[in-house]
Order: sequence, then C-alpha cells, then structure tokens
Amino acid sequence: MTPEEKLKELGFELQEPNAPIANYVPWVRTGNLIYLSGQGPNRAGDTNATVYDGKLGERYGIEEGYQAAQQTAFNLLCALKAATGDLSKVSRIVKVLGMVNSAPDFADQPKVINGCSELLVEVFGDKGKHARSAVGMGALPNNIPVEIEFIAEVED
Repeated sequence: MTPEEKLKELGFELQEPNAPIANYVPWVRTGNLIYLSGQGPNRAGDTNATVYDGKLGERYGIEEGYQAAQQTAFNLLCALKAATGDLSKVSRIVKVLGMVNSAPDFADQPKVINGCSELLVEVFGDKGKHARSAVGMGALPNNIPVEIEFIAEVED
C-alpha cells in the first residue's frame, strides 16, 4: 500500500498545502533531504481555518493536543507531497521537532507530539521512525497549541 493509500484508509485526503503566513518557503530541498517549515493544526489548504487555539494544560488536555499534533502531521504530509510529487519517494523521516504551547506546569509534551510520530509510523512503517524533540513553549504563532517541523530523506 502506498503512503497516499494508507492516508486515505486512515481518513485523510491529501490536498494543497498551507501557504506560508510570513516571508519563508514551505520547504527547502538540499541533496536528498527536505526540510519542512513549521506547521500548525489548521486545516490543510486553509491557513485561516484554525481548528485549535490555546495552551496545553489550560485550555486543552493531552488527548486534544494529540489530535492537534496528528492534524499538524497531516498538514506536513500535504507539504511533503507537494515537494516530492509522490510520498513513495520518502526513504526516511529523519527528525521531528514538536513545539507545544504549554502552561507553566504542563510536562506531557512527548505524549502530545506522539500524535505526529504515530501517524508518520502508520503511513511509512519503519521508514517513519525518526529522531525527535518535543519541547514546551510559552507561546506559539496565532496561539496554536502545537507547531511541528520535520526533515525527510527522499529518493529520486
């Protein structure tokens, strides 16, 4: 099963990636690595459609944060598809950086970012296993609860 077919089976329909909200590009390719800019949990294709806003540990708990991280991972996969033309070209998800908009006493950032990590492994199998950092932040743009970026290795 291709990554695109797996996503569809999981209920995700790939679409146009989100446009940048400032002066940057959605991805940069150097050699066989694609660096994806940070994304949030807004609906893919609609930068203004905020699904979640607020801090983990105040407005949201771990489960809502997990879902926000999963939506964010999907948005990143939409950008990766645009960058590669075919998700089957992905040979490895190398590194994930997950940033969680956290209340001062919230310490479950890894459980939140698992929403991203687990989707990547479901879609790519062993190729989706990656190095990762999950960190708490005092604030994120537009008060989104999570922002995630990752690096993928691709084959031509």
